[in-house]
Amino acid sequence: MRSVGLKRPASLGAFLLLAIAIGWLAVVIVLPLVSVFAEALRKGVPAYLEAFRDPDGQAAIRLTLLVAGICVPLNAVFGLAAAWAVAKFDFRGKGFLLTLIDLPFSISPVISGLVWVLLFGANGWFGPALEAAGIKVIFTVTALVLATLLVTLPFVARELIPLMAEQGTDEETAAVTLGARGWTTFLKVTLPNVKWALLYGVLLCTARAMGEFGAVSVVSGHIRGKTNTMPLHVEVLYNEYDFVGAFAIASLLAGLALVTLALKAGLEWRYADELSAGRRH
Repeated sequence: MRSVGLKRPASLGAFLLLAIAIGWLAVVIVLPLVSVFAEALRKGVPAYLEAFRDPDGQAAIRLTLLVAGICVPLNAVFGLAAAWAVAKFDFRGKGFLLTLIDLPFSISPVISGLVWVLLFGANGWFGPALEAAGIKVIFTVTALVLATLLVTLPFVARELIPLMAEQGTDEETAAVTLGARGWTTFLKVTLPNVKWALLYGVLLCTARAMGEFGAVSVVSGHIRGKTNTMPLHVEVLYNEYDFVGAFAIASLLAGLALVTLALKAGLEWRYADELSAGRRH
């Protein structure tokens, strides 16, 4: 019979540390969020809604969703492929591939944007040849997608690699032994085992794609209504002293962040449930 351990009462020091942690979170997270919504509604709801009727603001929202809608599926496919390769196979250069996946975590987003300028800018490696062919990359939506792809590349892969490595290859080997083909094995065995981790990585990738500022700022050219995403549009409005408009768009980003946080908490709960069920069986 398993003995049940009794929890010791929390000490005064533990309560003090908890109070410090909660107070710090309130200062650096809760107060900024409250101030964003308070400033956005400072002149009332009509002024708040007017910011979303602005054509440039609507274009920024559409562009942000477009860039995220392109980058997230591409990084989800890459993350699955990279995690499958790293976790299920041994090959020469595996360590180098892991380093490349982690590289966007270790460099500034501004550098991530400058990389594309050096490659496709007017004085870049390929820029003059592309311009001669009538193809422009920098200061276009293409540049925004490339910059966002780079900074969001690790999120899905890094959620899947540890889980796939822990699961091993026993189930896939059994499926192949029973006659399943590679694609069937992936769809029927591998994908169901990693679905919650995949959704979690996609969620993080989406949040970063919509909120990215540094990399897209370098390659966008800040063309209003064309290459300004929501974070860039907030900067433009703030610099023009349109504080209500700036904080209104910022409140939309903050709202998306809160939705992301709620979904993240739900996925963590469900994901932990699946793992505990897997251990019991």
